[in-house]
Amino acid sequence: MAWLSLKLPADQDRAEALADALLAAGALSVSIEDRDAGSERELPQFGEPGEADPRAWRRNWVVALLPGDADMAALLARLGLPADAERDVETIEEQDWVRVTQAQFEPIRVTDRLWIVPSWHVAPDAGAVNIELDPGLAFGTGSHPTTRLCLRWLAEHLRGGETLLDYGCGSGILAVAAARLGAGRVVGVDIDPQAVSASRANAERNRARAEFCLPDALPALAADILVANILTNPLKALAPLLAGRLAPGGRLVLSGILEPQAEEVMAAYGPWFEMAVWAVEEGWVCLQGVKRC
Repeated sequence: MAWLSLKLPADQDRAEALADALLAAGALSVSIEDRDAGSERELPQFGEPGEADPRAWRRNWVVALLPGDADMAALLARLGLPADAERDVETIEEQDWVRVTQAQFEPIRVTDRLWIVPSWHVAPDAGAVNIELDPGLAFGTGSHPTTRLCLRWLAEHLRGGETLLDYGCGSGILAVAAARLGAGRVVGVDIDPQAVSASRANAERNRARAEFCLPDALPALAADILVANILTNPLKALAPLLAGRLAPGGRLVLSGILEPQAEEVMAAYGPWFEMAVWAVEEGWVCLQGVKRC
């Protein structure tokens, strides 16, 4: 059996209504995606401290899964759209979806010292630190350049015993890796309760000692290292807060930043830190800073 995938463009004030209309018209599932993903206009999906909750992105794709015999002309008419409305239609053939999904996630070599390994694979190097992590509800599997950059920094700079704060922990991958690489106290925080739950589960399966919480429950601590892999706008808004969470001489690691945005982020942290570009991968930047004493 085949299905049809239909993508329709929609602005922020139209996306949810269009998604509801597609479901009412018989769509099997509907999702809303950021049309600007991967560009400078990309927006976070969830609100951040200092940011308004966007609820939806400004420019969206509304993606619907339809039966293979769906009447596209009748569907567009029911949605109140012209027959020549902008759209993208793709036929999706029947497949073993579990196997197809798993095939997309191979072990990821971060450094010789650190690998990210899905649970259905054997670790390529049994002597390395192998983090078992599967795709889930929270961001961070090690496949995105921003996550790999932060993991590389940790693998190359952690010496053991440091207090580390992972702000915006997502899946908990950075906190788990830090704990397994020898950090002392490790705390992860996220505004999304699902991310906190996913992080705790990933820490448990990797036998990593790390704490995870929502921002309101974040314990008082002055970290030796703070890592935040978020996005440019929330990172700029969070600068005073993050600066207050690091001890004098503490080290800051920031990613989720496109290369043209690096200077503005460094300027936002300049009052507290000596900032520099540490590495660039596929147009994404990892910044590092040292807090002034």
